[in-house]
Amino acid sequence: MVTPNEMNWVDALSLQKGAKITVIRGDPSKVGPYIYRIKLPPNFTVAAHTHPDDRIVTVLSGTVFHGAGEKFDATKLRSLPVGSVFLYTAGHHDDSRMAHFYMSQNEEVVLQVQGVGPTAIDFVNSADDPRKR
Repeated sequence: MVTPNEMNWVDALSLQKGAKITVIRGDPSKVGPYIYRIKLPPNFTVAAHTHPDDRIVTVLSGTVFHGAGEKFDATKLRSLPVGSVFLYTAGHHDDSRMAHFYMSQNEEVVLQVQGVGPTAIDFVNSADDPRKR
């Protein structure tokens, strides 16, 4: 068991500056189940990317705007309010149905992500990867 006050939020190095992560269970980089939360500040964008594993995402606070495709396109965004649940299916860059992107607007957003690792984030355009800067 873990309460919100016991969660240790740190910088999410795989996302742009400002995003925070707290791991609740497991180690997302290793084989086995994991649960973590991502906190996005207001007006935050995550470029098109894929993941090597299936994952379930739940919107815990705020409204996230989600789209599918290999390039960020605001016309494809769908509003997902608190309580929304969505599945990301494992995919590769050569399958545009699997790539996705998202953003927050005027409020902080907290997402809970769970799956079976190892997991990662693979940006469609490597120039969008903050770990390569």
